[in-house]
Amino acid sequence: MDQGNTAFLLIAAALVLLMTPGLAFFYGGLVKAKSVISMMMLSFGALGLIGVLWVLYGYAIAFPGAEGLVPPWSIDWSAIGLTSLLETPEDAAYPPLAFVAFQATFAILTVALVSGAIADRAKFGAWMIFAAIWATVVYFPVASWVFNFGLADDGSFAYGGWTTYGMQEFFGLGVIDFAGGTAVHINAGAAALALALVLGKRVGFSKGAHVPHNPPFVLLGAGLLWFGWFGFNAGSELAADGVAALAFVNTIAAPAAALLAWLVVEKIRDGKPTSVGAASGAVAGLVAITPACAALDPVWAILLGFIAGAVCALAIDLKFKWGFDDSLDVVGIHLVGGLIGTLYIGFFANGTGLFMGGDGTQLLVQAIAAIAVLVYSFTLAYVIGFIIQKTIGFRVKNEDEVAGIDTVVHGEKGYELETV
Repeated sequence: MDQGNTAFLLIAAALVLLMTPGLAFFYGGLVKAKSVISMMMLSFGALGLIGVLWVLYGYAIAFPGAEGLVPPWSIDWSAIGLTSLLETPEDAAYPPLAFVAFQATFAILTVALVSGAIADRAKFGAWMIFAAIWATVVYFPVASWVFNFGLADDGSFAYGGWTTYGMQEFFGLGVIDFAGGTAVHINAGAAALALALVLGKRVGFSKGAHVPHNPPFVLLGAGLLWFGWFGFNAGSELAADGVAALAFVNTIAAPAAALLAWLVVEKIRDGKPTSVGAASGAVAGLVAITPACAALDPVWAILLGFIAGAVCALAIDLKFKWGFDDSLDVVGIHLVGGLIGTLYIGFFANGTGLFMGGDGTQLLVQAIAAIAVLVYSFTLAYVIGFIIQKTIGFRVKNEDEVAGIDTVVHGEKGYELETV
């Protein structure tokens, strides 16, 4: 066992886990002051719930080894509860539980991302039910499509999901998705769009009607997300080596460029660059570079960042043109940014991209994976959300939304301004 790589993987897992509290601050700052607790609790609720489900059966669905070659999903019954993974195979690079922990943080974050589309108007209990079902029937299987591999008897990795790069000898298309552009961002963005349609618009929904109540929270959250994203991207190499270093550098370059591009768009469109725009631009760049971070030279990562920052800055206005209330722009940033990053690989990936010595094959398989995940996630999220809304109710009453759902749902206030 390589203790250095084991330490690297465990540290990366801790960094990615920090992203969910970071997301809570990012989302919490974007909503009304009277719903900040509710918004942050959607992230922390996902942390608790998915952390438990991952140990019980999530990992067994997402990483069933060779059985996972049959889409849409299967399960490794021996991995239920993780008891079979307590022993480290001889010559393995690290304990299996280190990888379990790393991937657990991906599952937690992906579910939490979806919550941004239903800010200010969702019941906490209904959200938890949705999160449990969606993770089980959508995220865990999709993670298997993209990330699944198993340990052979000699400790080497032996199997791949049906989309994954390097597994063409099985069912793999040869898709390049290093850290989750499809499984995380397109997946979450599509589900967010579905829930936004199910729950409908917030009271008084219109452009400029709902402004962030705490931009410093947004900047803090974006900073924590960026910090944790180094574990997300570089950690996905599962080893402290040159590929991880490339992913690390690209995780600096792309979001930095996206931040600048978003501010330029704001300046041209609105006359002023904003702090929330800077934070959103950085996140858009992080989303776009996620699948591509180990497949691009840094210069091409910068170009990707510029494209993602500018396009996502424009895409967030689509909700006003098309009439869906994606409260915190999960669609405009994560779905659009994930699509940009995933398809960009088809043009600029080293050796296989259309402009980098390859042909159109890479672009085609990237598009197939992106569309498959988008349609699968959107469809099931809409069905799950619709059933919850029609049975126990997913959305709070309009009067409770206006009054502030922090006190109605959680009996707390984000800011106690009264003095004794």
